[in-house]
Amino acid sequence: MGVEIERKFLVKDGGWRSLATGQSHIRQAYLALGGKATIRVRIKDDTAAMLTIKSRSAKLRRMELEYPIPVADAQALIGLRRGAVIEKVRHIVPYAGATWEVDVFAGENAGLIVAEVELPHEDYRPELPPWIGREVTGRAEYYNSSLVARPYAKWTAPAGAAT
Repeated sequence: MGVEIERKFLVKDGGWRSLATGQSHIRQAYLALGGKATIRVRIKDDTAAMLTIKSRSAKLRRMELEYPIPVADAQALIGLRRGAVIEKVRHIVPYAGATWEVDVFAGENAGLIVAEVELPHEDYRPELPPWIGREVTGRAEYYNSSLVARPYAKWTAPAGAAT
């Protein structure tokens, strides 16, 4: 069984950009929200797609099961979504032995930039890059599954991230 252990942070400036080693365009939608799990479909660079089931735990550790599916199937499933489609560009940023994923959101979530780092275990403390801002691990409003229902552009007082 797959397990995801990650921490999430807002990004306070663009210092990460010169360190990025790759990027991909992601479109994703949620087929099921609420309850004990979410079911998500994701298309990456219009060439690969995944169906993902994640537990809704607010802790660092969550169950995560992923299955590759045909892109055409993923596009059809997006039509069955609940809420908006999330669009973002994910940048891969190595720093101090860890691989950070910096998500620059578009559309109704434009202006939001979130960095995630996957951890080998819950007690692991990665070195935080200087461009990392406030930690938002466990803050539901910053998770993609919440952004489909309440996009960043509709927040009355965004605690936003700088570009």
